[in-house]
Amino acid sequence: MIHNPILPGFHPDPCICRKGPDYYIAVSSFEWFPGIPVYRSRDLKHWALYANVLTEETQMDLKKLPSAKGIWAPCLTYCEAEDLFYVIYGVMYSHNARYFEVDNYLITAKDLRGPWSAPVYLHSAGFDASLFHDTDGRKYLVALDWETRDGYEKPGVICIAEYDPKTKSILGYPKRIWRGGTDRGCIEAPHLTKHGGRYYLMCAEGGTGYYHAVTMARSDSVWGPYEGDPANPILTSQPIEADERENVDFLRPNYFNPNVALQKAGHGSYVDLPNGETWLVYHCGRPLLPELRCTLGRETAIQRMRWTEDGWLRTASGSNLPETDLAEPDLPEVPLPALPVRDDFDADTLGIWYYAPRIPPNSFADVQSRPGWVRLRGQESHPSLNRVSLLARKLTGIRVQITAKMDFHPEVPKHDAGLILYYDNMNFLYLRKYFSESLGQSALMVQRMENGVRTQYDRTPVEGDVQYLRLTLDGKACWMAWSTDGVDYTAIGPRFPLSQFSDEYCKYGEFTGTMAGITCTDRIFRRHTADFDFFEYVETD
Repeated sequence: MIHNPILPGFHPDPCICRKGPDYYIAVSSFEWFPGIPVYRSRDLKHWALYANVLTEETQMDLKKLPSAKGIWAPCLTYCEAEDLFYVIYGVMYSHNARYFEVDNYLITAKDLRGPWSAPVYLHSAGFDASLFHDTDGRKYLVALDWETRDGYEKPGVICIAEYDPKTKSILGYPKRIWRGGTDRGCIEAPHLTKHGGRYYLMCAEGGTGYYHAVTMARSDSVWGPYEGDPANPILTSQPIEADERENVDFLRPNYFNPNVALQKAGHGSYVDLPNGETWLVYHCGRPLLPELRCTLGRETAIQRMRWTEDGWLRTASGSNLPETDLAEPDLPEVPLPALPVRDDFDADTLGIWYYAPRIPPNSFADVQSRPGWVRLRGQESHPSLNRVSLLARKLTGIRVQITAKMDFHPEVPKHDAGLILYYDNMNFLYLRKYFSESLGQSALMVQRMENGVRTQYDRTPVEGDVQYLRLTLDGKACWMAWSTDGVDYTAIGPRFPLSQFSDEYCKYGEFTGTMAGITCTDRIFRRHTADFDFFEYVETD
């Protein structure tokens, strides 16, 4: 059986493609660096992180961007005629006053691990841009054409433009072709494909919250007109139909459906298998109840589909609701290694599963200077939108024990380092070691940043440079502890509601998910360091 989600934790906006026996899913990364994680599978059941597409600051500049901006909804396609992977990605800079400012780019590579071509600018008409390779060799770009004018429906309409690979440019202005297959509103996430000689436009509608959905339209011409699937939406967590075209709130918690485990199902992308099967990937959420808050963010799930005799895509089950467990595809099973539970930093390079907000992790994290340890060079404070030394991995469960061994000698109060649970720059929980002037020595304390309001708890003096730090999540709450020997731990600070690390609670960020990691700051010279012997991530259920 396949158990959903197949990519737990912060894995939104999935886009799937196939090359030979290999299947790949690319997901959004927003302000996190490196950008666009890609997962690989051969059986659609076992998935492993294969590569991060955007690894250089020349490909994207995320510094000073607010949380939830950055890399939105990448499109990954494989052109068999060219034996070439294409990635379309948008860099979202702002949506102040509902003016969405985004630049869309195209890059190509023979291998998803690179090297990648230099980014080609496409347009800035709107977000969720996606590329389609037609059978005649022509290429088309679809996107949401963002609407700002009074008297026009928001957020906009799906548009299309032809892309000329010779001139590396869009031909003419994008043409608007589709405003949706339902009245849920908030149309986005277009993917253009071809099946049985017809062009199919798959979109998301209803806002990327509790009224989210996957819809479909088709046409005999790539330019339209498009007709909607009479059974729209083809996948959703909430089948009740209502007119929400004027509602710009994307979360819409009033549409929570207590009868399904996977909420917020939408933003889909499908792949046809050589054996005739069709599978759809989409993102979803698993909220903590009764708060209706998704600490893990939007996660990627999969659904078996089928093509009807009259040429429409349907779930194999006949229901348009997401399934938690489903029969595996008719493919040989190929297990893949999971991420390591414990990283002792013995490798010559950092693991590709580590991310940092806005800057490359290797710009501050070093595994060469002290073999068997990672050394973090301190930089700016965590609320900064610029250069923060935070080495994190994605939270993939809500019952987890995270432990790190740290060697750190703070010299002044503006030196600190420790273990952190991080949603965005204004919402985090930090077990920090620092130099206390009033005590005249090093100390530990728990610091909570809650929607920009800082609270500090339980200052505790500590002796020596080496301490073990621990973060525990038990499903509804989280708390910190520390130890001198790695055996006996002492709790520090209170328990905190885990649901507060979520889109629904945080006021400054959205669309992402919670991360956990190690960190160091030096708010004087940006050069003081902290060493970590290991980072251990153990799911306890």
